[in-house]
Amino acid sequence: MQTLLEQYWPVIVVAVVIGIITAFFLFRPKQSVRLSDDTPARPHMAGVEDGRSKEGKTVVDAGAAGLSDELGQFMQAEIHEELPGATGEPDNLRQLKGVGPKLAQTLNGMGLVRFEQIAKLSPSQVEAIDNQLGSFKGRLTRDKVVEQADYLARGDVDGYEAKFGKL
Repeated sequence: MQTLLEQYWPVIVVAVVIGIITAFFLFRPKQSVRLSDDTPARPHMAGVEDGRSKEGKTVVDAGAAGLSDELGQFMQAEIHEELPGATGEPDNLRQLKGVGPKLAQTLNGMGLVRFEQIAKLSPSQVEAIDNQLGSFKGRLTRDKVVEQADYLARGDVDGYEAKFGKL
């Protein structure tokens, strides 16, 4: 006759593994944004400095994003809209007013490396990208980055400078 431990060891191992995974998700370090007193707080950052904002940071949000990605592949459904592709050498996105080194690096990381790509973005694509920009959220619309990119993609420097100032 087997002892209880010998009989149920696979169940115990599975329970311990599930417990470790659950503990990891519950107690992992979260991203923390701290603003100094001299940093202006922007409207879209309400609740970030005092920790009230929990948007997109929960286990449920992470699980929903992963599940939609996996089910989308399984069902051969387009979950994420494809961004326009790049052809040619990357442009210096920092030429766009409102795009500094960090935002340019973030956009490059998303696959946006040319003015023509940004100029071809639909409003829904701009909104989807904007939701991924963190502290730069709202910058693409507020600074009319898509419109600026359209001028530069066409090579219309005079039109750009007439509307947005010196390049």
